[in-house]
Amino acid sequence: MSTTIAGLDGKPRCRWCAAAPDFLKYHDEEWGYPVSDDHRLFEKLSLEGFQSGLSWRTILAKRDNFRAAFHQFDFDRIAGFAQHDLDRLLKDEGIVRHRGKIEAVINNARRAQELVQREGSLAAFIWRYEPDPKQLGEPQTASISAESVALSKDLKKLGWKFVGPTTVYAFMQAMGLINDHVEDCVSRVEVERARKAFRRPAR
Repeated sequence: MSTTIAGLDGKPRCRWCAAAPDFLKYHDEEWGYPVSDDHRLFEKLSLEGFQSGLSWRTILAKRDNFRAAFHQFDFDRIAGFAQHDLDRLLKDEGIVRHRGKIEAVINNARRAQELVQREGSLAAFIWRYEPDPKQLGEPQTASISAESVALSKDLKKLGWKFVGPTTVYAFMQAMGLINDHVEDCVSRVEVERARKAFRRPAR
């Protein structure tokens, strides 16, 4: 089976983006492009946690609702959530109402504050785990890597929750730490160009 499908412009894309109407735009404009903004990184880690046991299609369809419910994933605001905020979120039909996952986002926001205080930014910490592209296998053939295992372990040591190695690997793919577009995908060259121009956060 081919690893690509043709987009509306006739150019090849990763086959997975044909699975849902929203995926094509997400694939072309977001997936794999490097990100250094702390709130976007925190958002993606949070949404990947919500995806656990579900499909990304479900989460992407609700993403705007998640952003509204969690104040655009401003972890400084989320860190101050109290019981009434948890009660509000558990009643919010626009998001995934899973108590453990909601509590994990609130917990992780507080851990993110601690990490930023220690490291300067969430991005500076996360980008230390960028894999060497030469050490990666064929695109989209893995669900974890040595680096995703290491980042998962280190986040858990710092008290983060719902950050298993598979969740972290999907996060790394999406946030540009890995260019996992298949070789023939039209976006692979664009993402690689963006990665080369990207200024890694100060270590």
